[in-house]
Amino acid sequence: MDHTADSIIIIPTYNERENIENIIRAVFALPQGFHVLVVEDNSPDGTADIVLRLQREEYADRLFILQRPGKQGLGTAYIAGFQWALDRGYAYVFEMDADFSHNPADLPRLYAACREGGADLAIGSRYVSGVNVVNWPMGRVLMSYFASKYVRLITGLPIHDTTAGFVCYRREVLQAIPLDRIRFKGYAFQIEMKFTAYKYGFRVQEVPVVFVNRERGTSKMNSSIFGEAVLGVIRLKWDSLWKKYERTK
Repeated sequence: MDHTADSIIIIPTYNERENIENIIRAVFALPQGFHVLVVEDNSPDGTADIVLRLQREEYADRLFILQRPGKQGLGTAYIAGFQWALDRGYAYVFEMDADFSHNPADLPRLYAACREGGADLAIGSRYVSGVNVVNWPMGRVLMSYFASKYVRLITGLPIHDTTAGFVCYRREVLQAIPLDRIRFKGYAFQIEMKFTAYKYGFRVQEVPVVFVNRERGTSKMNSSIFGEAVLGVIRLKWDSLWKKYERTK
């Protein structure tokens, strides 16, 4: 394995055959030399076959795949990926969607915020400089925007885009957070990770990005995921009142 890279991009996939090859190539076209780990939940559309072919034919030392038996939720996909990355010594670990809603060209800015800018956690933020969302129905823009406002109100988190899924972590953050105790599976997972990192005293920086709605494939967002976030935030805040956040590592 090529261990010269200090960073890995984790991309969870379920039925992303229309996007996966293009997103992998876009990441590898960047000069930083990032590695990519695809966490694949047994997509019936053959997403894994595309990744395995690219790995075999072109990117054996940079592209990795973690295949899981079925769809188990975004949160568990990322946690499996985090553990994989920590075990292999990566210094910076990214979360990114497969569908180009997160622009790979923004990865170097998130990387620089952590590597040179003093951040422990850099968030590709849709809302830190207005509302930077393209092609979303207005109802969804408002839902997402006010969800982040709601989270700030309940938790006191000084973050504009609390549900963002475009993130760079320094490995120290993922080592300090007890990943086996992260409770949420859907979009509330993103809130819980940021809230926990903040409670542990890590420095969070929001980097403005433009979020573009997917052009290919189907969104995984639904009302039960949204409901988990609404109620989950209250539970998160409630539980935190009795919890000590002390770094052991």
